[in-house]
Amino acid sequence: MSAAPIAGLRTPALLIDADAVRANLAAMIGVAGGAPRWRPHVKTAKLGAVMQLMLDAGLTRFKCATTLELQALLALGARDVIVAFPHVGPNAERIIALAREQPGADVAGLVESPAHVASWRGSGLRLFIDLNSGMNRTGGTPDAGRVVALAREIIAAGCTFGGLHWYDGHMHGIADLAARDVAAHAGYDALGRLVRALVDAGIAVPDVIVAGTPATTSAVTYAPFAMWPTNVQVSPGTVVYNDTTSLSQLPPAWGLAPAALVQATVVSHPTPTRFTCDAGHKSVSADAGVPTCAVIGHPGWQPQKPSEEHLPVEVPAGEALPPIGTQILLLPTHVCPTVNNFDDAVFRSGGVTSVQPVTARGRERPTGAT
Repeated sequence: MSAAPIAGLRTPALLIDADAVRANLAAMIGVAGGAPRWRPHVKTAKLGAVMQLMLDAGLTRFKCATTLELQALLALGARDVIVAFPHVGPNAERIIALAREQPGADVAGLVESPAHVASWRGSGLRLFIDLNSGMNRTGGTPDAGRVVALAREIIAAGCTFGGLHWYDGHMHGIADLAARDVAAHAGYDALGRLVRALVDAGIAVPDVIVAGTPATTSAVTYAPFAMWPTNVQVSPGTVVYNDTTSLSQLPPAWGLAPAALVQATVVSHPTPTRFTCDAGHKSVSADAGVPTCAVIGHPGWQPQKPSEEHLPVEVPAGEALPPIGTQILLLPTHVCPTVNNFDDAVFRSGGVTSVQPVTARGRERPTGAT
């Protein structure tokens, strides 16, 4: 991605480099072993223009979390989408309605208990069983008897059993790749026993979805996947754009590069060694802690704790502060919620610059027409 700010922009502004996105997509398809083995989560992509690049790259299977993300994918012609969040009640009803509006699409939901299955009864949709991989966020206990009984409950409810969902996002806490492999592979061993229990019970397991961004390094090296009687897919989403976190977690040999930056303007010099720019946490997400970003081209500059609109940056003693009005580029620590902070993005593709909406930003209205 170009390291130069774009002249004349009102800031803070989200910049998307479509050429870098295309390169990241090609690299990740290669790492996954082909497009059918990668089911990217579009919570990162968010832009319809970027989802279109994903389709153009040959990707056919997708993962999302919200009904707006589902709508955006279906509007572009995506035909295999799992809504990877345990929606119930009116939210599940909305997903069922969207699926019925697109009868050629295969839309799937996520359940972890009979209480979840009740929301999907009679819909005919595919349902995946969400398993607690040790992250302790969602998912049921990975107990064979429980999983077999729940698969039967799905079938009895007039739905199709789609397979298993195993999100091991907690692997991001293990920096050493070898240690991460040991932990992740132990989980996949347990997951394989569940697949075998289902098959032994006469229940086919069409798909198994594993691995967000940090665990993908371990998933692509787990040889037993090739022998399982199912289709295993990895599901990283951050790799479409990348951020400081993903680039520190994934091997440089994969060839991934930043494709989303925030352009900001220096607005104050509060101390001799500090400037403030206009990229507070309403622009660059602070959910991953401090620093919220890195300043492109200036590894010694240290972003401090932001407030809503202000981001202070400490500069090494003796180094001149950038003049008021200087525009800088920031690489987020967590790009997914950062993209969601913007209504529009400056989209650069093949030398052509346009403004594209962040199509799936936020959520649908809670009632009535969208």
